[in-house]
Amino acid sequence: MVIFGATGDLTKRKLFPALYNLAKQGFLPENFAIVGVGRQELEIGDFWSKINADLLEFIGKDVDKNLLKWFQERTFYTGGDFDDDKQLFKDLKKILAEVCKTHDIPENFFYYLATPPQLFANVTEKIHKNGLGKQENGHWRRFIYEKPFGRDLESAVNLNAELLKILDERQIYRIDHYLGKETVQNILVFRFGNSIFEPIWNRNYIDHVQITVAEKLGVESRGGYYDTAGALRDMIPNHIFQLVTLTAMEPPVSFEADAVRDEQAKILQAIQPFTPEDVLQKAVRGQYDDGEVNKKKVPAYRTEENVAANSNTETYAALKLSIDNWRWANVPFYVRTGKHLPAKHTKITIQFKKAPFMLSATLPSSV
Repeated sequence: MVIFGATGDLTKRKLFPALYNLAKQGFLPENFAIVGVGRQELEIGDFWSKINADLLEFIGKDVDKNLLKWFQERTFYTGGDFDDDKQLFKDLKKILAEVCKTHDIPENFFYYLATPPQLFANVTEKIHKNGLGKQENGHWRRFIYEKPFGRDLESAVNLNAELLKILDERQIYRIDHYLGKETVQNILVFRFGNSIFEPIWNRNYIDHVQITVAEKLGVESRGGYYDTAGALRDMIPNHIFQLVTLTAMEPPVSFEADAVRDEQAKILQAIQPFTPEDVLQKAVRGQYDDGEVNKKKVPAYRTEENVAANSNTETYAALKLSIDNWRWANVPFYVRTGKHLPAKHTKITIQFKKAPFMLSATLPSSV
């Protein structure tokens, strides 16, 4: 596994903790190794120290020391300029050859680009140019692109076209780490494994649906990225729309990836696009100010590091969505997300319609 952006926030918070947990549960093979690639030119000992500190922060103090040692033996690092056509990728090629030989690993590589989307095509092209992306002699290469996949429709289409000039579609994995959450995966089991829900999971019985993804944290050290994205781009077209589609989709013919994806895509296509008037009536944006969280003072968004002093980027966004299909006609889906909110939680609320006659309201008080 080759991680570009190995010293970044995504690797620290998500990737290494996930890899540690996979190893702990016995899901990683013995002949497995990780090569980190970052802009910083770190000694391998310094990189290991960073990984250990990050795991202690996000896994907790009960980290298995033997497992850490196992990781350390299989984790390597190289750093430099991602635009460097020669030295960085020459070093990477050398490390991969040594790692495969030392740990008896078949030359099957997957590249995880934990980088800003504007680097996806550039880094992929350099990997391929240096002979590290070719699938030959029975060996495979896979490329994993973490959201956001572009900034808008035009940039996403252009990025897709650039990647397909270099790679086959089957080599490309566009992912949203939110789908790895166990509870998210269980939505399908909950819906389609309980026959009691299917007859009432529609406009005849459901009044509205609310989906909330609230965070207590601010932007922390991600101001540079966040100020170009905001709550809307950062959360709604990916994380929250995944929850919308899993909640609203029709039963797939199987739980294979393509079948589930096709049903999710139908929901996305059925969401009614906003007119300029809808934006005024069905959307809310906000930005957090300074205040206190857990009796600790926190700065206003505009004073966060790498955020413009006059920024209009939203840290809170809410939308009222309409899904134009037979099942969900006239059932509003309210979605909201934000930073520095009172509590951290992700919640899907299904509000059923009121019964036509509220018997409890007419019962005598003595009953």
